Amino acid sequence: MPPSVPSLPRRVARTLRTSLFAQVTCALVLGIVVGKLWPDTATALQPLGDGFTRLIKTVISPLVFCVVVVGIAKAGDLKAFGRIGVKALIWFEIASTAALVIGLVAANVVGPGRGMNVDPSSLDAAAVEETTGGGHLPTTTEFVLNALPQSFIGSFAENELLQVLILACLVGAALLHLGHTKVPKVLPAIEQAQDIIFAVVGFIMRLAPLAVFGAMAHLVGNYGLGVMRTYAKLIVLCYLAAALFVALLAVALKLVTGLSLWKFLRYIREEMLLALGTASTESVMPRVMQKLRRAGARDDAVGLVLPTGYSFNLDGASLYLSIGTLFIAQAVGVDLSLGQQITVVLVLMLTSKGMAGIPGSAFLALSATASSLGAIPAGAVALLLGVDRIMDSMRVVTNLLGNCVAVFAVSRWEGALDTDRAKKVLDGEGTSTPDDDEKGVGADKGLGAEKGAGPEKGLGGETGTEALASGIPAQKHKELKEYREPKELKEPAPEAG
Repeated sequence: MPPSVPSLPRRVARTLRTSLFAQVTCALVLGIVVGKLWPDTATALQPLGDGFTRLIKTVISPLVFCVVVVGIAKAGDLKAFGRIGVKALIWFEIASTAALVIGLVAANVVGPGRGMNVDPSSLDAAAVEETTGGGHLPTTTEFVLNALPQSFIGSFAENELLQVLILACLVGAALLHLGHTKVPKVLPAIEQAQDIIFAVVGFIMRLAPLAVFGAMAHLVGNYGLGVMRTYAKLIVLCYLAAALFVALLAVALKLVTGLSLWKFLRYIREEMLLALGTASTESVMPRVMQKLRRAGARDDAVGLVLPTGYSFNLDGASLYLSIGTLFIAQAVGVDLSLGQQITVVLVLMLTSKGMAGIPGSAFLALSATASSLGAIPAGAVALLLGVDRIMDSMRVVTNLLGNCVAVFAVSRWEGALDTDRAKKVLDGEGTSTPDDDEKGVGADKGLGAEKGAGPEKGLGGETGTEALASGIPAQKHKELKEYREPKELKEPAPEAG
C-alpha cells in the first residue's frame, strides 16, 4: 500500500512550522498589509523590531571576542592573523572605492535629480539636525582613538566592535605566548562560552518573524508607499546600481575562490530576509558568522574580517552616498565638475569609514561632503529625508554580501578557506539545510565527519551545547557526540599463555 501523501494544508502548515524562511516571508508580507491598511496602528509596532535587534546586539561583542580568540589560538600564528587584517583592509578599500565610482557614473548617466529645480531655502534644514541628533562624524584621530579600548568591560557594555577586536587579539596573542601548558583551562572555557552564545542566538532567532513583521509594518505605516512614486527615478537607479555591484561581486568571488554567489545567497536566505525586514545587518551577524565557518572559512578569518567590515566595508552605503550627493546637486541646479566629483570620492572614502553605529550617519556624511565642496547648500540634504528609509534594503543587502564575499576572498588569499568543503556546503551535499541549521540538527549528515570540520578544528562542527539547546533528545545527542568524538581505542590485553 503506497504511503499517504499529506494534504496541501498540512504541507503548508508543516512548512510554516519548520521553516524560518517561510515564517519570515509571511511576516514580511503581513507587515506590508498591516502598514498599508492600518498605518496608525502599524507605527506602534516598531518596538518588535527594535527589541529583537537589541537582543541580538547583546551577544555580538562576546561572540566576536570568543571567535577571534579561539581562531588565533588554534591557528597558532599571530603573523598570519596580521596578514589577514592587512589583506582585509586592502580588499575593503578596493570594494568601497569601486562602489563609489559606480554610484557616481550611474548618477551622471541617469541624472535622477535633473529638472527638479528645488529652491534650497524652501527645505527644512532643521529636520536633518533632528534626524542626526546633533551628532557628527569622527575625525581620523577620533576614529583611531575610539577604536582603542579604555575599559575591558566597557568595550563589551558599549558594544564597540573594533575595541572588542583589539582586546580579542591581545588575549589570543597572550594565549599563544603562554602556551596551553600554563593556562590549560582558558581556551576550552572560551570555546564553551562560544557554544553557549550560539545556543542563545538560536533562542533569539525564534523571534525573527515577529521582528520582521513589526519593522515592516512600521516602515509602510510611517512612510507609506506613495514616497516610492515621488522618488521613483532615484530609487530605481540606486537598486540597479546595487544590482550591478552585486553582479561584480559574484564575478570577483568566482574568479578568486571558484564559489557561486547565487548558491551562497540561497544558503543564507533566512538571514538575508531577516536583514531586509529589520533593515539591520547586525541582527544577522552571529548567524552569518556561524554559517561562514560551516562553509569552510577558518575561525580567525571570519572573526576578523566580518566584524571589521561592518566599519570599513559599507559598500551599499558608499553607493547610496555617491548617488545621493549628485542627486542633491542636480536637484538644486548645481553642476559639479570632474574635479569636484573626484573630491566627492575622496571625501566619502574617509567619511564612510566612521559611519557605523552613528545615528543619521548617512546624512552626516552627505552634509560633510556638501560642506567640503562648498557648492551644495548643506540644507539640501533634507531632500533625501523622505526616501532614506526606503534605501535601507539596498544598503543592507549590498553591505552584507560585500562583507561575506570579503571573508571568502581574504580567506582564500591567505589559505584559510577549505574550498572543497565550501562547494559541498553551498551545493547542499553532505550537510544540513539552512532550516536544519536553525534547529541544530544535521551534524550526523556528514559535516562533522569531514576533514577539518569538527569542533576540534574550530570550523563550525556542532557542539553538545548547541545540540541540547536545539531540542535534540539527550540520548540522540549522546549518540551524535560519541559519533563525532570517538573515544581512543585501548590496546588489546595480551593473550594468556
